[in-house]
Amino acid sequence: MRTTSRYRAAARMIAAIGVVSLVAACSGNGGTTGGGTTGGSGAGGYPDQNITFVVPFSAGGPTDTVTRMIAEPMAAKLGAKLVVQNVEGAGGTVGAGEVARAQPDGYTVLMHHIGMSTAPALYKNLGYKPLESFEMVGLVTEVPMTVVARKDFAPATLQDLVTYVKANAGKVTLANAGIGAASHLCGLLFQTAAGVKLQEVPYEGTGPALTDLVGGQVDFMCDQTTNTSGQISAGEVKAYAVTTPERVKSLPDLPTTAEAGLPKLQVSVWHGLYVPAGTPQEVVQKLSEALKVALADQKVIDQMAKLGTAPVPAEDATPQAHRAKLQEQLGTWAKVIADAGVKAS
Repeated sequence: MRTTSRYRAAARMIAAIGVVSLVAACSGNGGTTGGGTTGGSGAGGYPDQNITFVVPFSAGGPTDTVTRMIAEPMAAKLGAKLVVQNVEGAGGTVGAGEVARAQPDGYTVLMHHIGMSTAPALYKNLGYKPLESFEMVGLVTEVPMTVVARKDFAPATLQDLVTYVKANAGKVTLANAGIGAASHLCGLLFQTAAGVKLQEVPYEGTGPALTDLVGGQVDFMCDQTTNTSGQISAGEVKAYAVTTPERVKSLPDLPTTAEAGLPKLQVSVWHGLYVPAGTPQEVVQKLSEALKVALADQKVIDQMAKLGTAPVPAEDATPQAHRAKLQEQLGTWAKVIADAGVKAS
């Protein structure tokens, strides 16, 4: 399986961000980033040790990339060292479950996406309850999705794609990163909007799925701009539309799904930070304030813009706005998933 420019670009971006992954546990300060001294004032001296950011998906993926963008300015604001740890598995539920069971002291923080709102409908024995097992810190960003295909795929437009998949439903392959992944959810919406049932090909992560798409092993998929912008710009995939009401500045020639004739296919992948339930409110507030500082950082704004997204407004980077968003999304996706008849094993 060959490496695409997506991974080379991701590597350069991660290096530029200056945040590194958690390395061997025996390393004294490897895998850390921070703004100098540890320790702090208020909230019982929080923080006075390293803070671990858990990403429940693979390194180099969209959620991991967003996490690394905000980690450095958050560390500087908190006066702490941050480590980023990837805990993959079961559509993000393994990592989320670990954070739900962690000590509620603010030293274990979860970055999760829209999957937090879909997991209860997908998994019978989830092991945690999104609204009860966590304190919300704040929303981070809403990432548009794109409908992309192998570059030699026959349909030229989104309308052509709908017509083609209806006529060839048994032959067309729709890739995703596994049940509950953003690409899977967007794929469900596509099939609902197009009125067709397709052969889905699940992968263990977005990276392998996109690699096979570029290589021509699968026909098309729906994935976040943070993962597809490089391939679209390089002409390595055929792009049909972006799944938001407005066009993406970094991909100005790509129409919206409404413009392209499929208005019911609208979804964005929102990200938020969580800590275990019972974490002191003073600690939650310190994390939320650090998040606001990170989202206002010009370097973060510029990095997100290159990937077709932007930080949420300051008023959404709050526990209250985050909880309201999660509650609304839990209801929305419960119906979509029930109608699709999808369940995770």
